[in-house]
Amino acid sequence: MFPMVTGFMNYGQQTIRAARYIGQGFMITLSHANRLPVTIQYPYEKLITSERFRGRIHFEFDKCIACEVCVRVCPIDLPVVDWKLETDIRKKRLLNYSIDFGICIFCGNCVEYCPTNCLSMTEEYELSTYDRHELNYNQIALGRLPMSVVDDYTIRTILNSTQKK
Repeated sequence: MFPMVTGFMNYGQQTIRAARYIGQGFMITLSHANRLPVTIQYPYEKLITSERFRGRIHFEFDKCIACEVCVRVCPIDLPVVDWKLETDIRKKRLLNYSIDFGICIFCGNCVEYCPTNCLSMTEEYELSTYDRHELNYNQIALGRLPMSVVDDYTIRTILNSTQKK
């Protein structure tokens, strides 16, 4: 008779434990149900990127000395640097500089190791196109600074994603 009573007691304890676990899960679900949505209306609202965000690379043609350090530190040898050796002054003259953002992994090594700081990361992240060949930026396209999200009057910026509307 005692094994039967202990079996019923074990069954009752397990039932209460299971009901408590289900109740805890249900309370977590209810706590998430009364939160405000975090969704933003993308083309009209944009989040302000963090200070260390690694977006499109900005290039300053006048500062570059064609040392090719950026090519050597790039894990995929991405930047294409064309230069010509000026024999009379014994210096390299930069002819062309380009980066294909369809291949770039935005690691930031080129920016970090550039000795003249001619490369910098911008906050631009809208690089989508219909043709992948449009992502190959030359020195002219790399030299354009993007419009800051904060300065764009057509877009409502969102400082914090949990901000009440």
